[in-house]
Amino acid sequence: MDFHVSLAGRGDLSVRIYRQLRDAVLDGRLRAGERLPPTRELARRLAVSRNTVAVAYDRLTADGFLTGRVGAGTYVCAELPAPKPRKAASVPGPQPKAVWRSLPPPVAAAERAPVYDFRVGIPDAALFPLETWRRLLARELRDAAGFAHYADPGGHPGLRAAIARHAGVSRSVRADADDVLVTQGAQQALDLLCRVLLEPGDRVAVEEPGYRLAKLLFASHGAEVVGVPVDGEGLDVASLPPRTKLVYVTPSHQFPLGTPMSLARRTALLEWAGRADAVVVEDDYDSEFRFSDRPLEPLQSLDRAGRVAYVGSFSKTLLPTLRLGFLVAPPSLRDALRHARQLSDWHGDLPAQAALARFVDEGLFARHLRRATKVYAERHERITATLESVFAGRLRLVPSAAGLHLCALADEGTDLEPIAARAAAGGAAVQTLSDLCGGFPRPGLVLGYGSIPLDRIDDGLATLDRAWTSPSP
Repeated sequence: MDFHVSLAGRGDLSVRIYRQLRDAVLDGRLRAGERLPPTRELARRLAVSRNTVAVAYDRLTADGFLTGRVGAGTYVCAELPAPKPRKAASVPGPQPKAVWRSLPPPVAAAERAPVYDFRVGIPDAALFPLETWRRLLARELRDAAGFAHYADPGGHPGLRAAIARHAGVSRSVRADADDVLVTQGAQQALDLLCRVLLEPGDRVAVEEPGYRLAKLLFASHGAEVVGVPVDGEGLDVASLPPRTKLVYVTPSHQFPLGTPMSLARRTALLEWAGRADAVVVEDDYDSEFRFSDRPLEPLQSLDRAGRVAYVGSFSKTLLPTLRLGFLVAPPSLRDALRHARQLSDWHGDLPAQAALARFVDEGLFARHLRRATKVYAERHERITATLESVFAGRLRLVPSAAGLHLCALADEGTDLEPIAARAAAGGAAVQTLSDLCGGFPRPGLVLGYGSIPLDRIDDGLATLDRAWTSPSP
């Protein structure tokens, strides 16, 4: 591999080469088994004599850092001491703005999935039609000339049209291709809306409890984030504070409680937005999976004043790692959002967008949704039945007929954190309302069923039951 050696400063050249190579081995930049350049080649690069490099190599070999293989070259030894931790800089570096210093650390991804995975918002990767996707993507990649230039910041035109048709048929969303902006997941859609709508200090209303990452995103843009209570009909519109610039809601399947917003509340929210000159962001994150009841009309389809920005995602329906979502924008915001997208990252992965367009247009996406909905409905039913029997008296299920998770509330004063920790020790990953929503006071558990097979649900909930009834010694 190419390795940079600096010869700046004073002192013996071979000593400087020795120290830099030794430090690179100790801190892990040069890993065990890696091949170093031949002495003649490194000497040529550094414009020093070959003997200078050879002396450094010989000393490193004698100290056990390098080993020579006759006819094969010089390599880093296979047995090395553990890399030494890097010391903190003695002089403070540049500091982020205060708002970024106030945010909690990013959530680290789990190294491996738990045995009984009840985590929220994770679809079943086994249901993803990988072979079909590979075929569609390979077909697009064969046309390399079609992706040789920067593209429209709105996204692949075929995908924008396909999204408009699909959302129109399946969710009654009123849009054409020009209204659709393809994004890197729903989170980028929210970020773009913040960029074009919010000034520091603007007030944003969010559901309480609600989606924690959305709250943090609004706060990162300098907004004053205010929680508004949610009841059995959804967001309490009467509690919206004055001077609110933006309202973020999940009306089809409230996150994390799961209740839908009633038609009366939807109508009231739109009327309020008109009076307050505010924007409503409708996050329709997983409503494609519906097991009973006819879905209520989205806010976007009821809106006649251009107040609603409709956000959707393929992370829950396909795979999170695809990082594909979309935003149906009010006409007054379309140009600004396209400018914002161009100035941030221009556009996303065009071959993947083109493949998804074919996936939708050929009816494969609708077929996948039908298959996945049937699988998730069985898991939803199994968890519901167990909670209502085994956990009766301890958890009260919040009614929900869609999505990839269920919420169950416990009695006031129940400390669910140690129960969740004991369940995790037994291999069952469950999340509390407080974990998901940033300190929500009402105790409750949120159980995802996207990534746990049906045949593991009973054992997983039995593990939770034991964690509940068997306190730590």
